[in-house]
Amino acid sequence: MTKTVVGFSKLTKEEKINWLAKTYLSDSKSAITTLKSYWNDDKQLQQLHDEFIENTISNFYLPYAVAPNFIIDGKPYVIPMAVEESSVVAAASLVAKFWSERGGFKTQVISTTKTGQVHFKYEGSFDELQHYFNSIKSRLYQATESITKNMRKRGGGILDIELKNKTHKLENYYQLHVSFETKDSMGANFINSCLEAIAKSFRNEEIEIIMSILSNYIPECLVRAEVSCKINELGEDAELFAKKFYQAVQIAQVERYRAVTHNKGIMNGIDAVVIATGNDFRAVGAGAHAYAAKDGQYKGLSNCSIDDGVFKFWIEIPLAIGTVGGLTKLHPLAKLSLEILQNPTAKELMQIIAVAGLAQNFAALKALTTTGIQHGHMKMHLQNMLNQLGATQQEKKYLINHFKDKDISYNTATEALEKLRTTKMLE
Repeated sequence: MTKTVVGFSKLTKEEKINWLAKTYLSDSKSAITTLKSYWNDDKQLQQLHDEFIENTISNFYLPYAVAPNFIIDGKPYVIPMAVEESSVVAAASLVAKFWSERGGFKTQVISTTKTGQVHFKYEGSFDELQHYFNSIKSRLYQATESITKNMRKRGGGILDIELKNKTHKLENYYQLHVSFETKDSMGANFINSCLEAIAKSFRNEEIEIIMSILSNYIPECLVRAEVSCKINELGEDAELFAKKFYQAVQIAQVERYRAVTHNKGIMNGIDAVVIATGNDFRAVGAGAHAYAAKDGQYKGLSNCSIDDGVFKFWIEIPLAIGTVGGLTKLHPLAKLSLEILQNPTAKELMQIIAVAGLAQNFAALKALTTTGIQHGHMKMHLQNMLNQLGATQQEKKYLINHFKDKDISYNTATEALEKLRTTKMLE
């Protein structure tokens, strides 16, 4: 039987599911039931989800939670988070409470410039190309006027267009490097539309346009978040804790293997808020990791200092996000998330997301330098393991209490559940 299909996109959702189940899935009846069980009962809402992407057959849910008690620049927040990993929300909540009693988080949006390039080949003289660019530059702005009209009304638009010579990296390769201000919009479609209009106006018989596309590397769309307090306010064994915490941050600055995991922990918090607000977590992640390697070596994104008895912990990270456009006002939960966050501007959302990343990093480093990361993580993961093992609510309640002061692994959870059932203690 052939496993290729012609005209799949034209099939109804039911037909797509039936073909998939029959062709690829061993238990087609069970598979169909599972897929349909995640459909929304509200047909209008389901149609909205179906139209987000192509060939939709069901919905894939992530847990949606909130982390309370954040104080950001003196203002209280509850932060929505969509994430599947155990302990992320709990850790964020604990850290929020901890720092709310020590002045909260302070933030600053450093810049909001985004970029895109028109990549092209040119085999002639660079001086002649430069002269051509200078003579046509005003026309390049004019070519985008209909696209930028509304954005300019909001204070955004094209900031600058530069000609860049990249022939030292690739033969005959040049680019138009264009910078943008997109205000409360993430701006991907706006930027790409501008770039294509610029490319069309710029090309001539000697210039071969390769492509026009925004960049997700945005080192000039930068936000800073920090916390600080006197060392003696850090709690038990404050001096030792501050010292080990500082050393852990320094290790992430010099050891790539550690830096990647260090930054992954930061992205646990950042991605959860980015997803919850309907923003592009892939773009944010790509930009953050590229920024971590901006000096030629991949490093941790956070920093720490201990000066004159004051502990300070901060992050500077690029974030291209929006509060209008895309899914931000189209997905019902994304819209609700923004309302929970008190309808922030894009700048304010940058600040909130940076705080979520810093909080997650603080939680991880605190655990690593004290009790160890697994102590808290496995406690949270126990519920998932017991669900996987098919434990009843009564069994889960007993075993969660049983493991309060014990090491947890899949084997120990399995053995404890089997022993519980064998001894029939709960009967």
